[in-house]
Amino acid sequence: MAALLIVHWLTKRLTLLAREMEAFRASGFSEAPALLHGSKPPGDEIDLLRLTFHEMSGRIVDQIANLRDVDRLRRDLVANVSHDLRTPMASVHGYLETLLLKEPTLTEADKRRYLQVALKHSRGLTTMVAELFELAKLDAREVELHVEPFSLCELGQDVLQRFELLATSRGVDLEGVLSPSLPMVAADIRLIERVLVNLIENGVRHTPEGGRVSLVCHPDGEGVLVQVSDTGPGIAAVELPHIFERFYRAAGTGADSAEGAGLGLAIAKRILDLHDSRLSVRSEPNTGASFIFTLRAAEP
Repeated sequence: MAALLIVHWLTKRLTLLAREMEAFRASGFSEAPALLHGSKPPGDEIDLLRLTFHEMSGRIVDQIANLRDVDRLRRDLVANVSHDLRTPMASVHGYLETLLLKEPTLTEADKRRYLQVALKHSRGLTTMVAELFELAKLDAREVELHVEPFSLCELGQDVLQRFELLATSRGVDLEGVLSPSLPMVAADIRLIERVLVNLIENGVRHTPEGGRVSLVCHPDGEGVLVQVSDTGPGIAAVELPHIFERFYRAAGTGADSAEGAGLGLAIAKRILDLHDSRLSVRSEPNTGASFIFTLRAAEP
């Protein structure tokens, strides 16, 4: 009897561990068993073995969940790419085929017009593919940050000057509220420039003639708050949770909303995520939209 009790006492924890492992296997390795008395330090080799198993099972569950998310994103990306590439590719093919078949009967003006439309869609395809590669690198965290102090005022002025011609051609006013006394910020200047370019270009393309796009920067605690606003048609409340998703274009955001691929805001958000900064949006229909984020001030 004493021997049986000793054997039972010795094998009790091993039996419990075997049951936990069997339950983990039966769940398809998707539910890690709960560790009781997890804060208690391991007493012997059996306790250490059980603790190691629980840590391993938790890591396996996390890895399987990450693999499922990656697979879902891959399928969504393939579906979105195939959908968004189909229209411009069909347009390029159609115009070139028409130009080839009807060349003897077309005037020089018609030929030039067909070529211009095909070139426009071809440039759109090139931009979309480049943005897809950039977004894929950001999602995979393959972009290395080169953090350095720089003047957000000077960078903002440079970006605004880049869009003066586009804004003038569309009858949109550009406004910058950038104080030279702003503190320097610590970030990757190339990536932050891309954020400003995407946000300002998005505002210009979705603002009707006579509207205004503004870039405002001012100190905010230990950083600098950046706000890009426009006077466009705004974004409905039901659309706001989805505007940072890839290929998403909100309905009724302006006559030129179909020009973009729906990747600019997604890229801007991924870049700011790398900087531990949150990109938020405030908007109501017919009152425009404002995109806001904060950058950490550089050490003096």
